Amino acid sequence: MAPINVTEMNSVQLHQSRMAMLSESIKSIAFKKQQITKEYEKGDEVEVTSQELGFIGSYYTATIICSTGDDYYRIKYKTLLTDDESELLEDVFSAAEIRPVPPHQHETMSENGFRLYDMVDVFDNDGWWFGFISAKVGDEYYVYFPTTADNIAYPPYALRFHQEWSNGKWIFLPRQ
Repeated sequence: MAPINVTEMNSVQLHQSRMAMLSESIKSIAFKKQQITKEYEKGDEVEVTSQELGFIGSYYTATIICSTGDDYYRIKYKTLLTDDESELLEDVFSAAEIRPVPPHQHETMSENGFRLYDMVDVFDNDGWWFGFISAKVGDEYYVYFPTTADNIAYPPYALRFHQEWSNGKWIFLPRQ
């Protein structure tokens, strides 16, 4: 019988524990609605999120077309098309499902790089998906998405640090 490497076993348990903790944290963020801290105007660039199963934890870029009253807005997606793919899709969202587009991060990313357990958004399937870095293999980062239970490899250019819109300003979540 081979001896058990206690350090290796503890490392695996620690990794699994951190993954479980981050998964719960991301799920709680993904399932909450945004605070309504901003009124949007025609032409504003925004990101919209959905609480629809299969899309929880994703953000899609859009433009405000108009207010429909009672904190609802008609938007036009920038990356999603109608079923016949003839034009950009339009939809109506509550203000609690809309946030401004986060600031550009190229300077931040090149200075800090990504690390294991960083909370990130990944551009995939025409939108930004919220997850965390679970591993790095070669030049690719594996990102785990707790809302879909997928663990997928991506090149660094597809990632951005996740930010939350809170009290009218953008905040980075603390590194784990």
